[in-house]
Amino acid sequence: MEQRQLGRTGLRVSRIGLGTLTWGRDTDEHDAADQLKAFWEAGGTLVDTADVYGGGDAEYLLGRLVERLVPRRDLVIATKAGSVPDPDRRFDGSRGHLLAALDASLDRLGTDYVDLWQVHAFDPDTPLEETLQALDMAVSSGRARYAGVSNFCGWQLAKAATWQLASPGVRTRLASTQMEYSLLQRGIEREVLPAALDLGVGLLPSSPLGRGVLTGKYRHATPADSRGASEQLAPFVEPYLDEAASSIVDAVATAADGLAATALQVALAWVRDRPGVVAPIVGARNAQQLTAALSVEALSLPDEICQALDDVSAPVHRYPDQDWSTL
Repeated sequence: MEQRQLGRTGLRVSRIGLGTLTWGRDTDEHDAADQLKAFWEAGGTLVDTADVYGGGDAEYLLGRLVERLVPRRDLVIATKAGSVPDPDRRFDGSRGHLLAALDASLDRLGTDYVDLWQVHAFDPDTPLEETLQALDMAVSSGRARYAGVSNFCGWQLAKAATWQLASPGVRTRLASTQMEYSLLQRGIEREVLPAALDLGVGLLPSSPLGRGVLTGKYRHATPADSRGASEQLAPFVEPYLDEAASSIVDAVATAADGLAATALQVALAWVRDRPGVVAPIVGARNAQQLTAALSVEALSLPDEICQALDDVSAPVHRYPDQDWSTL
């Protein structure tokens, strides 16, 4: 699998990442092991998790599998901290919480360091410089090799990345930002992506298959074994089952037919090769699904197909996002 630089850093990662959102909850140890082995054998290196996935079980499960199945040195392990199970405060970006969460993650993962440590979301109740200081401390102590953020909007990302660049050698450059991005969700193109490109922050798209909808599995019905049929995950899928999404899914299916490819491959190739994208994070229910996603490595979309998909899925960007001098 092709490797890419993560932002303006020396870290190289596979251009497809393995997500572990369902590990320890819907994905048991056997299926997780099959996925990790298939991913590694395909040349994949970036494995993304978080301290809240499965209530910590995803990290614990990954830690059990590393070394037993895959050498630690062959993986780029990325985890996140900052989400908390508190209805009154969904995110805690305080220095104390973040550093304690990192120590707990390292214990569950059974490793001395993570390759990429990410703030899971912006915390409006904590000064941003305090949150960023936790990243600096994690990197300077060796517990994290690189640092990034997740779910920061445009101004939040620009402020954080600029702050970290203000004193080179003292602060840790942001290597990445993880955001939802797909043909069904192109909102980051308004401000997040331009900020990331300008400041040298690599983009790691989550839900690159539109929460599974872009595979075409929901075109005619909701499969009984799908996330859309799951009581827990159905609300996650439902926003992308409207008429607007349906027309985009149809276009992807048409493109796939013309290329003798699958809808999954077309949708994933589109987001993988967008400007600023480093590695879409793919979550799968089993190794068979993951292998289907990894087969995208052999596919590059023709320019005319990319343009057609751009057109059918184009979000409305007006003042002040685009050239408004003609308005």
